[in-house]
Amino acid sequence: MNQYNMKDPTTQYPKPEFERQPQSPPGLAADMVPKPDHGERSYEGFGRLKGRRALITGGDSGIGRAIAIAFAREGADIAINYLSAEDEDAAEVNRILIEEGRNITLLPGDLSDEAFCLQLVEDATQALGGLDILVNVAGMQVYVEQISDFTTEQFDKTFRTNVYAMFWLCKAALPAMPPGSTIINTTSIQAYKPSPGLLDYASTKAAIAAFTHGLAKQVAEKGIRVNAVALGPVWTPLQPSGGQPQEKVQAFGAEVPMKRPGQPAELAPVYVLLASQESSFVTGEIYGVTGGGHLP
Repeated sequence: MNQYNMKDPTTQYPKPEFERQPQSPPGLAADMVPKPDHGERSYEGFGRLKGRRALITGGDSGIGRAIAIAFAREGADIAINYLSAEDEDAAEVNRILIEEGRNITLLPGDLSDEAFCLQLVEDATQALGGLDILVNVAGMQVYVEQISDFTTEQFDKTFRTNVYAMFWLCKAALPAMPPGSTIINTTSIQAYKPSPGLLDYASTKAAIAAFTHGLAKQVAEKGIRVNAVALGPVWTPLQPSGGQPQEKVQAFGAEVPMKRPGQPAELAPVYVLLASQESSFVTGEIYGVTGGGHLP
């Protein structure tokens, strides 16, 4: 069954209550119950990104993996970044994408390091023979109940991973990107409706939204578009590996009108739209994919 067959969205995917499943960060999709759907068996492409060259951060699992699968099936060649601790998930993505006959490059490393980010863009551009899509997905999320329990180290690492890396990657990529290129960032409903235990994460997502609006205006005259996707609750390794306490993992997604978390496969089509020429008059926008938890 492909993603175009009509279904009841409220029952299309598993609902809470889920089992407790603690993982050490950054977490692996392979160890989640139920396994996330990244579109491995459902996504069908139509050549909308034929000849395009994309760098995707966080491409080993979750939303990044779903985007990589969708982009490959739409005809793009892809470089994916991930942490070395996620090698198991990355190997699975690599196997899937090679089967699509695309040029796939794996580039592990820590995005909180500026030098690595600059090298990542250079390596991706060289491996792909150019770069015209940058998708910033990778992020850090650690649930902390009270501000008194926050460490400066965590606050700094969250901003370096979620905001600084985006800045470094965009700055490095833009000189290589021809007119018609696109940048897609990843923000969250947390930017507008922050949870008290996600103080640093929510703050980074608000910064990403503002950065997207501002950069889009700056580079529009170059023929480059910049947009972002704002997520609601999505079933990825980020959640059981510290992004939520285990009691919240058990009920994850129950608070939105759909009464369930989204699956990575449900977000990938929006990234495809924003990467493709179909969205040629769309820039500086934030697209909400939230299960009904609407953006303001």
